[in-house]
Parts: sequence; C-alpha cells; structure tokens
Amino acid sequence: MKIKIDIEATPQELRNFFGLPDLTPLQDEMLDIIRRNMSAGVEGFDPITLMKPFLPEHMQALSTLQKTLWQAMMGQSGKKDGKDDEKADDKH
Repeated sequence: MKIKIDIEATPQELRNFFGLPDLTPLQDEMLDIIRRNMSAGVEGFDPITLMKPFLPEHMQALSTLQKTLWQAMMGQSGKKDGKDDEKADDKH
C-alpha cells in the first residue's frame, strides 16, 4: 500500500509551519557586510576565498593545478614580468 501526499507551500510557509526563525534580516545584514568589504577590496573577501570552504577538496586542488599551468604557460612565452620588453627596447 502506498500513500502519496502532495503539499504546495513556499519555503517561508514551511519555515513558519515547522517553527523555524525568520533569518532574512540576518542574511541581508551579512550580505551587506560582504558587499561592502568586497567593494572596499578588503583582503579575504574576494569571491574565491569566500567560496573555498564550500568547495570539495578536489575543486580546491583544481585551482592549484590552474595556477601551476598558468605559471608554466607564462614561462614558455619567455615573458615573466615584462622585463624582456625593456631589454629589447634598449637594444634598438
């Protein structure tokens, strides 16, 4: 025997039904703080740093791989910090 019950309710209605608190003001305040710190350029408030705790370990390792590949590509081009351009200009 199977019994199926469909309930149509918004997330807010379900939270009220289960007696959970309304966290909307807290969430709004936290997002405002994060926005202000990101706009001001505060260290640790860049998107990658903020999302890192939520990413699985293999995704964090992927960012390390990306950095390594980027450094390898920059090394292959022969230009690491733009000093090669200055030396070439001095020779002409």
